[in-house]
Amino acid sequence: MRKLTYFIACSIDGFIGDPQGDASTMYPFVSEEFLGFLTSEYPETIAVQGREAHGLHDAKHGRFDTVVQGRSSYQLALDMGITSPYGHLREFVASRTLAESPDPNVEIISEGLVARVRELKAEDSELDIWLCGGSQLAGELLDEIDELVIKTYPLVYASGMPMFGSDFAVTEFTLEDVRSFENGVLVRKYSRKD
Repeated sequence: MRKLTYFIACSIDGFIGDPQGDASTMYPFVSEEFLGFLTSEYPETIAVQGREAHGLHDAKHGRFDTVVQGRSSYQLALDMGITSPYGHLREFVASRTLAESPDPNVEIISEGLVARVRELKAEDSELDIWLCGGSQLAGELLDEIDELVIKTYPLVYASGMPMFGSDFAVTEFTLEDVRSFENGVLVRKYSRKD
């Protein structure tokens, strides 16, 4: 069974964006050291424009071959004229508002989200599935998430878009690894506790 990994950036207080979902205040923390970590450990999570800028056209898939993202996350790419921000992966967008996909590489999931993700997890592949965001999508898929990789930036938002937009639910995970960077960023990896 493939894992669903919620690989996400957040503030110290657990917000993935401001009240409008903007996370641009986190961008200055992408230092050379941190970018080196991302390109070596998680190259699939770097979008098309970043892959071009850093010569990652042919980077091998080490962890993921599929990405699932929410409509708001996908809209950020559409606003830049990019219809397939992760064209090097199979792309799925959970949306009740997009009637059809603007790109042949992007499949829209408008109904049966949990069932579709379970189908993806059951596929015969050695690579896992990256849950890119956002908040509401992560909340809907909380029971399906097997692993959390949380990039915590040294910022406090005080309010905004939480990591999980869902009703109260206690879900236990086990800390597997913590990595710190000179710029104050922490990357914590958790696995679902059995």
